[in-house]
Amino acid sequence: MAGSMAGPDDKIHEIKLQLGEPSPLGATWTGDGVNFAVHSSSAIRIDLCLFDAVGEQELARVMLPARTGDTWHGFLPLPLGMPGTVYGFRATGPYEPGRGLRYTPDKLLLDPYARKLAGRFQWSAALFAFSDPGSEVDAEFADSAAFNYKGVVTDPEYDWEDDRPPATPWRETVLYELHVKGFTQLHPEIPVGMRGTYRALAHPSVTRYLCRLGVTAVELMPVQAFIPERFLVDKGLTNYWGYNPIAWFSPAGEYAASDPQTEFRDMVKGLHAAGLEVILDVVFNHTAEGNELGPTLSLKGLDNATYYRLDPNDAARYENHTGTGNTIAVGNAATRRLIIDCLRYWAEEMHVDGFRFDLAPVLGRDASWFSADGEFFKAVRAEPALRYVKLVAEPWDIGPDGYQLGRFPPEWSEWNDKYRDDIRSYWRGDAIKRGAFAERFAGSSDLFRHRARRPTASINFIACHDGFTLHDLVAYNRKHNEANLEENRDGHDHNLSWNSGVEGTTADPVVLDLRERRMRNLLATLLLSQGVPMLLAGDEFGRTQSGNNNAYCQDNSLNWIDWSLAVQRAPLIAFVRQLVFIRRQSTGLRRDAFLKGARQPDRHHKDVSWWHPDGREIRDGDWQEPEAQGMGVLIGHAFVDMHGNANGHVLFLCNGGSTTVEFTLPQPKGGTRWQVVFDTACWQSIDGGRVDSTGSVHSLSPHSCALLVDGDVPTAVRRRFAVLAAQ
Repeated sequence: MAGSMAGPDDKIHEIKLQLGEPSPLGATWTGDGVNFAVHSSSAIRIDLCLFDAVGEQELARVMLPARTGDTWHGFLPLPLGMPGTVYGFRATGPYEPGRGLRYTPDKLLLDPYARKLAGRFQWSAALFAFSDPGSEVDAEFADSAAFNYKGVVTDPEYDWEDDRPPATPWRETVLYELHVKGFTQLHPEIPVGMRGTYRALAHPSVTRYLCRLGVTAVELMPVQAFIPERFLVDKGLTNYWGYNPIAWFSPAGEYAASDPQTEFRDMVKGLHAAGLEVILDVVFNHTAEGNELGPTLSLKGLDNATYYRLDPNDAARYENHTGTGNTIAVGNAATRRLIIDCLRYWAEEMHVDGFRFDLAPVLGRDASWFSADGEFFKAVRAEPALRYVKLVAEPWDIGPDGYQLGRFPPEWSEWNDKYRDDIRSYWRGDAIKRGAFAERFAGSSDLFRHRARRPTASINFIACHDGFTLHDLVAYNRKHNEANLEENRDGHDHNLSWNSGVEGTTADPVVLDLRERRMRNLLATLLLSQGVPMLLAGDEFGRTQSGNNNAYCQDNSLNWIDWSLAVQRAPLIAFVRQLVFIRRQSTGLRRDAFLKGARQPDRHHKDVSWWHPDGREIRDGDWQEPEAQGMGVLIGHAFVDMHGNANGHVLFLCNGGSTTVEFTLPQPKGGTRWQVVFDTACWQSIDGGRVDSTGSVHSLSPHSCALLVDGDVPTAVRRRFAVLAAQ
């Protein structure tokens, strides 16, 4: 198929496309040219458009010459077809929204498989396939090429050197959720020109900090190329979080100096060298094209009825199970192929170690209702490249049957918001929360004890990007989202927070001391619980968003990590390091099997038992004591000595109430005494002192917790704690 191309001297040069191959989809550099292949089931013509190096001027437009099934394809030989070639597509076909068909050849379409983007995105009426009343632009016939991104052909070659995935087992994993830009934008040890980028995240000062903290994996907020919503741009805001994707295969250019693909790989290689896994927060539930009033950027113009779930009663409208206007139609085979191909690309060519799926119930809906046996989950299970990656679901969306916590396939883990809410509620001092606290601390077997799942199916967290930070959880009763310019209507009100007596900033030392203690309580509970703990970046030193619990649109100091707090709250960081250390040392705190309350072989204690302050196990009637806030968790065989023998016990005492609780301690292992590892009411003052053994009492202050150990092995552990606290 022949077409024309304007050269540097403005003469028209003939270009020809060979037939090419229908697979793989996207633009594939072969060494002697580029194969282009794109899916479109109802188009009558697909044009390949070539642009100058910066994506501003369209130089050529030529029809793809071959169609195999629903795949259009053609081969562009050298010298025009090569890495660096900038391109897009135009699709011709019926524009009949009532039938779900939205082909508009005046709209330049971004290749869904584009690995890299060129040009710039700018909101314009030309991006829409209809005209707003009063608009001076006849959008239906306006060309959108000047306002949309274009794809760039890339060379898959990259020198990974001796890169190896850390392959950290789930039971050893400590997750750390962060934003690529926000984590390093204000970091004082990173060169100014590098801050906020992929490469900054692999800077030695960052990897050294993360490793000293004890985390094993960074979970990156979205790095798939995204755009800000139009209503945010009109307000002078932006989509900082990135949950508005436009190109699933392309690393976001906002976090790179020049070449996002190469710089992302450099980051992964650097993090792997430090022993840190890389988990991507991926958004396959919707795209930035919005609903029937949204722009035509890519999938909508290529095959709208295949890629999106349409209203069965009116195909001109979109099902909206995501709150963003559209929902990806994973029930269609072509759509599943696109997503699986994308996951394979990030795993094989970008070396990422796992994925956290935003609004994941969308992926389990072949039709209207969720199923853990859905076709998407089968496709993931069947893909060899995904066999050993970590798979994490955000198990809720706003669609029918949208809350699916505990119902994902056995090989998946899930964000456990019940853990978040029940632990917050207990430490806020809410009544009758003993049972809920115990269930969550023990790994949430009520949610995950089925289909051979394990405690590691539960991703435990106190705070994440969405909601209050840990500090704000103890400093605010109400959200303060005025900066979002929605009159504080956005964000949720169910925060389970308590401001400790004063709303927001205060200099009151009593309030500040209480807040620090409550943060330590929450951190201790998180890192001592069964399951997989996840920290929100900066929570280890009490970062604040000034009470904003929906800071998705704030690309400024409200979201950027203030590293001066790491100096001011160094003791809190030391406390977190202590907690991670004890977790690593204690096999009893990171089990692969659920605790059962079963008697241990030595018959001394059960694998877990729940202790009443009176010095006995909690009975059935005790769980419902309305004002009772004191309880203990006794875990048997918590340590393994150098000979591989189980040894020692962990006793975690908690007081979520406002009065002191006197705990009569259970009898320790024969011949030993209970040693206090920490008490959050006075944790820095403990120097290895002991508590008497039989019949001893530990006085636990209001809103505090304490960790005690017995046996021979914990003595060395206790000394190591003292060293960490002194650093």
